[in-house]
Amino acid sequence: MNQILFFGQIAVSVILIVLIAIQQRGTALGSAFGGGGGEFYSARRGIQKKLHYATIGIAGLFIILSILGLLI
Repeated sequence: MNQILFFGQIAVSVILIVLIAIQQRGTALGSAFGGGGGEFYSARRGIQKKLHYATIGIAGLFIILSILGLLI
């Protein structure tokens, strides 16, 4: 059971990294410090919204697997 949780956590972490990497938030590092020109607070639409919700769901699954790994 412990091995299943371990490999599941690795798979979920890879998916989480991919989801975070493909999200469009800015063209450079300067947008993280307020240089985005007003686009930083834009509304998410379409696939961008689905990617956002999928990232939240996968992050929650990662946390659950981590806690289960500690308890078992």
